[in-house]
Parts: sequence; structure tokens; C-alpha cells
Amino acid sequence: MRRAILRGIAALGIAAMTIAAFAGSASAQSLLEKIKNGETIRIGFSSEEPWAYPGANNEPLGFINAITLDILKKLGTTRVEPIVTEWGSLIPGLQAGRFDIITGGMAILPERCRNVLFTEPVARDIGALVVLKGNPEGLHSYQDVRDKGLTYVTGSGWNTVEDAKKVGIADDKIMQVAGAAEVVQAVKAGRAAAGGIGYLAVKKFADRDGSIEIADPYTPPVRPGYAALAFLPNQQDVVDAFNEVLKDYIGSDDMMASVSKYGYGKAMLPDSTKAEELCKR
Repeated sequence: MRRAILRGIAALGIAAMTIAAFAGSASAQSLLEKIKNGETIRIGFSSEEPWAYPGANNEPLGFINAITLDILKKLGTTRVEPIVTEWGSLIPGLQAGRFDIITGGMAILPERCRNVLFTEPVARDIGALVVLKGNPEGLHSYQDVRDKGLTYVTGSGWNTVEDAKKVGIADDKIMQVAGAAEVVQAVKAGRAAAGGIGYLAVKKFADRDGSIEIADPYTPPVRPGYAALAFLPNQQDVVDAFNEVLKDYIGSDDMMASVSKYGYGKAMLPDSTKAEELCKR
């Protein structure tokens, strides 16, 4: 009986090792292999209009999703499963294997480059300040918020947090919230004097809500944000493939036809700045 038990334990151990090896092989599978094999590609994003957001039946909408779908089609697939999560869960979700690509319009930042691989930029955004109607505090830049000692609000994990810190806004004057809607609500409620947010996102809210507006004129902070698609660090072949498609796709008639309905215009096209450069800033 003892030998039988030991044989059983050994068999279980071998089975467990086999399962683990299979799981490890599956997790390491390249996205290009999944496309070739006709498997569904899972795209992860948070609900941030007009960058990326879910529509009816969880349809992936927004201009970053539109760009992603176009590239995947050029690479040979239209099989996509959208997975919506909170912004702060995007990188952990990618690392945990919940999805294959982050399509939320994530800005390329050095600290993020340590955890994911970015494609070359697909959009550039100088951002905007959302303020109460009439701009009662006379705010036209991050420096104005800093100099007047006022509270600034932006999304948790956004590149605008670091922009505010670099300009010199004190940590206790930087409020971080879940997303664009919460940024606007904090300004409307008087909990913050101004909110840092992408231009297209704040325009959407300002067009619908007469109690807020976009600060005009506006001087952007230290640099614009450059958004890209993000992948796991072991997917360099995938990033190379996406970048090869992007060379002819960015700014093309095909691209502009897909993204213009979301407000993406020529002014948002990336310049010559490369992802490698942004990862070192």
C-alpha cells in the first residue's frame, strides 16, 4: 500500500508538472502566434471617452481601440474580446494575463517602461485644464495653480500627476481620482480649483455641462503626453510587428477615417519623438 501511495503521489507530481509546463507555454505564447492560430485577442482598457470605452454589448469604441482594431486586421485577425477595467488595474491585468494588449491610451513614461513594452506613439495630447465656468481663479497653466496654492485634481496613475509634481505643485495639493468624470466632479464640487485632463475628454464634458469650461488660453506643462499601445516585456516581436504597420498607417486616410469620428484630428498625430526616447526621460 505504501508503494502504491508513493506511486500515486509521483504520478500526481508528474501530472502537476505537465500542467504547469503547459500553462507556462501558453502564457509565453506570442500574440503573433495567437493571431496565426485564429485565437481571440483580448484588449484591455478603462472607460475613458473618447480614447477607449465600451459601447453596446461591450463593443470597443474610442480612437485608440479603433487604431488597435485596424492594426490587428492588417496583421490578420478581427477576433477581439474587450476587457474593461479600472485605469490602475491595466498594467497589473496585463501582467496577470487577463488581456494581451493595453489599448487605453496610456502615455509612455519611464516608470511604465520598466513594466511593459510600448509601441511607437499613436497620439499626442498637450492636455487641458478644466475649470469652473468663467475661470474665476484665472488659471491658464499648472504654474498658475502652483503659484496660487490651489488644489489640482487629475486621474490616479496618469502622466499628469508627474507633470504637476515637476512643475512644483505640492503633493498635498494634488488630488488623484479614478478617472475623467471624477476629475470634472471634483472641480464642480469645489474640492479642486482645476483639473488636468486630456483635451478631447474635457471637451466632451464641457460641451454637455455649462458649469465648467476649458481654460483658454492654456500653456501646457513640461511636455505633451504621447500615447501608445502596451504589451508584456517578452513580446518584442509583437511590438516590432505593430510598429512596422504603424509606419504607413499613422496619418493615413484609413486611420483618419477610423478616428475622426472620435474627435482625433491632425493636431493629435505624433511627431518624430520615439518611444525609446520617452522611456528615458
